[in-house]
Amino acid sequence: MSYRFLKGHGTENDFVVLPDADGTVHGDLDPARVRALCDRRAGIGGDGVLRAVRGDDGWFMDYRNADGSTSEMCGNGVRVFARYLHDHEGEPYPVSIGTRDGVKVVGDAGDGLLTADMGTPQVYDATTVTVDGTGHAARHVATGNPHAVAFVDDLAQAGSLLTEPGYDHAVYPDGVNVEFVVRRGERHVAMRVHERGSGETRSCGTGACAVMVATALADDAPRGTSYRVDVPGGRLDIVWTEDDRVLMTGPAVLVAEGETDL
Repeated sequence: MSYRFLKGHGTENDFVVLPDADGTVHGDLDPARVRALCDRRAGIGGDGVLRAVRGDDGWFMDYRNADGSTSEMCGNGVRVFARYLHDHEGEPYPVSIGTRDGVKVVGDAGDGLLTADMGTPQVYDATTVTVDGTGHAARHVATGNPHAVAFVDDLAQAGSLLTEPGYDHAVYPDGVNVEFVVRRGERHVAMRVHERGSGETRSCGTGACAVMVATALADDAPRGTSYRVDVPGGRLDIVWTEDDRVLMTGPAVLVAEGETDL
């Protein structure tokens, strides 16, 4: 059986979008099929799969990592998902999207950009991560997904990120996304990321939000201060508002659609 798909990305964090309004086509979306779809040589290719399901409470984003595991949230993915709903399902902005981390609202910021309300961040104690045998102090921040944010002098200190960084499994029993961050200027940082279930990616939206929160805390920046976060795939602009919400603005592009029997 063949079925419809779309391909999209947000700052080159790319996804396979599977329309499944009534939940009947992909209700049995198992890890093997997700891995086949995300395979960059034998499949469509992507950092994850976004299944679009419509229920009694509206649209739900069923997100899977490239290895087939589920994830609570995907920041770049929710913008791509909103773009799909607007362009192909006729949903007006702002659009509310159900996720495993609750409902996210995504609005039009103009010039091809969308702004996602990522909710209230959770900040925890310091922790450590290890790459290539070297330990790095990190800040534990949750922005839907768990993150460890480590400030370094050079992004090369992140190593190849081909293997999963070491971390405290008692702190992160469900795994962790690890961000390495350098400062580029005032209210301006750059990052690399290893995402659990996907490896190093060109961008991570929830990770960029965690980086912004950790940087704002380190700077003692007042709420409402906007930060620019550069990722290998582009730029995200993020603000932690006075009412304790993290708003992330960035591109969301649909680049292809077709049918597959993967």
